[in-house]
Amino acid sequence: MLKIDGSSITLRQLSVFVAVIDESGFGAAADLLHMSQSAVSHALAAMERSLGLPLIIRGPQIAATPLGEAVLQHARSVLASLRALQAAADLHVNGAATGTVRLAAAPTASHRLVPALLQRWRAELPGLDIRLFEGGDDELELWLTSGIVDAAILIDPDPIPEGSVVLARDDFRAVLRADHPLAGLERVTLASLQDDPFLSSSSGSEPKIATLHKMAGVPYRPAQRVHECSTLIGMVEAELGVAILPSLARSMLTEGVVMIELDPSLERTLVFSGPRDRPWHPSVERMRDIAAAGAIHF
Repeated sequence: MLKIDGSSITLRQLSVFVAVIDESGFGAAADLLHMSQSAVSHALAAMERSLGLPLIIRGPQIAATPLGEAVLQHARSVLASLRALQAAADLHVNGAATGTVRLAAAPTASHRLVPALLQRWRAELPGLDIRLFEGGDDELELWLTSGIVDAAILIDPDPIPEGSVVLARDDFRAVLRADHPLAGLERVTLASLQDDPFLSSSSGSEPKIATLHKMAGVPYRPAQRVHECSTLIGMVEAELGVAILPSLARSMLTEGVVMIELDPSLERTLVFSGPRDRPWHPSVERMRDIAAAGAIHF
């Protein structure tokens, strides 16, 4: 128990608070934690009494108060460390990786790289439950630091965290309709795409795409910013413009869309990592070793 002004905050209360925020409600949090809705409500109220102020704004849309936002990152970190502690104990007792690991990845990695890794991890760590969280490139390290996830496939981390392993490298390429006048070329210049409306991804790759434009000496003026890669590809197919995506996303292309090498070229590095500032979940270390043991081909 944690003591604050003579009152106790329990790990159960921390779990309830995080679940209510993540599930956007008491009923869903109760289902997740296998508790009654009344027990969830009482646990959160007791935690708020200990702290002296409300943690959430109650209403149709659940939201954290300013205090709740400040407490949330610490609660996540405590619970992530607890999961790692329990997993370490289970590993010594049972000799096998068990429990749940939360893994974050960007959609362009999730489409082919992550399924290949999950297949390998399932075969070698059958007792481990790996839950995937998809997010933008710029969200992944924040989730890892805050304890939302236990591991992540980071995009171009700087510096690369100690103990991490490089999974893959790819480059950014032009995405065009198959009947586009430039579609038959092996390589196109970024300048040659300026006659078409440019469709940009807002899911985290945008800074790299802007850098590409700067390298090419052409203005970066996206006609549309789209979060989902699949939507972006659909818009290209619908003749709404051209786009740039990482080459790992080529498996997401539809039949009417092609991917072509780009001049200038810009690479990115995908790295499997645990958190920088706390001990890794022991199962994450095993996942890393398995991922490093053999190349994945695309």
